Amino acid sequence: MKAHLSRRYHFSASHRLHTDAYDAAQNFAVFGKCNNPHGHGHNYTVQVTLSGQVNPVTGMVCDLAELDEFAQTNLLDRFDHTNLNTLDCFANKVSTTENLSIEIHRIFQGFEAAHLEQIHVEETSNNSFDYAGETDLAPGRI
Repeated sequence: MKAHLSRRYHFSASHRLHTDAYDAAQNFAVFGKCNNPHGHGHNYTVQVTLSGQVNPVTGMVCDLAELDEFAQTNLLDRFDHTNLNTLDCFANKVSTTENLSIEIHRIFQGFEAAHLEQIHVEETSNNSFDYAGETDLAPGRI
């Protein structure tokens, strides 16, 4: 019997939306106040959705303590109270929450106790992002 489990984690981080491919005017036109040279921050909420067979002995998809330990080591210790622009994963890409969602998905693919279904990242009360990995659909097809 397959079931889904979603678990939430919270961290605070700063970033500046900026690309060297644009000059200052283009960066400001595209990213607006998020291009502030001093950056800005968010209190992110990450929801990780996993699936798997329900263990007949424990009744769980996976051990929550094991998941929390993985998240602490690989997500929270890495991103909490960090300037995202200083991290290697954003060395060659803009630190948008879309790209952050993809990176967090990549991280949780390493959690082997259950199948990763999706990552949901809330940046603000108005902005949230979902990433479920690559699809087999050709570009332009839904």
